[in-house]
Amino acid sequence: MCRKESCNVPAPDERPRADVVIYDGRCRLCCTAVRWLHRRDRRDRLTFLPLQDPRATERYPDLSLEELEKHVYVVDRHGRRHKGAGAVRYLSRRLPALWIFCPLLHLPGSMPVWRWLYSQISRRRHMFDRSE
Repeated sequence: MCRKESCNVPAPDERPRADVVIYDGRCRLCCTAVRWLHRRDRRDRLTFLPLQDPRATERYPDLSLEELEKHVYVVDRHGRRHKGAGAVRYLSRRLPALWIFCPLLHLPGSMPVWRWLYSQISRRRHMFDRSE
C-alpha cells in the first residue's frame, strides 16, 4: 500500500480548503500518479486520500467502495464529484502544470474517447503492481 510516509502527500485534514483526490492506495500506478500530481501542485490545491482509508467512506458516504475501486475521484472544494476521465479533465484545468493538456482533453465530442481510454487503463492498472 502506498503509505503517507512513503508518498509524502498531504491528507485532507492538512489542507481543509483543497480538492481531495481519492485513489487506490494499493495500486502502484495510482500511487505513482498521486506523487506526480503532488510534485506539480505548487499552489497547494490538492490533498490525497487512499480509498482504503476509513476516512474516505466516512467523509463521502455517497461514494460506494465499488465505485471508488473503479475510478479515481476528485471531490472539489465545493463538494462536486469528478470521476475517472472527468477527474483527469478537471485536474487539467486546476493545476497550471497540466494546462498544456487542456486543449486535447477539452476537444468537443472527445469525452467518450477519454472515458474509454481511462476505463482501459483502470481495468489493467494492477498489471503494474509488484508482487509483495
